[in-house]
Amino acid sequence: MKEVDARGLSCPEPLMLTAEALKGETGPVKILVTEPHQKMNVEKFAKNKGKKSTAVEKDGYYEVVIE
Repeated sequence: MKEVDARGLSCPEPLMLTAEALKGETGPVKILVTEPHQKMNVEKFAKNKGKKSTAVEKDGYYEVVIE
């Protein structure tokens, strides 16, 4: 599984890294972000791309898996 660590980055960097990670990727991609609004933006981006996402709150950050 490809993993993108976007913790501590400002918008729109997490979305740009998410878009880059999804290009040509056939398996799941894990995105790590710090802020709740970044988690929502990544989930919304995945939905707009026709992908399913699941998010889990970890110790001080969010893990979003896009499939």
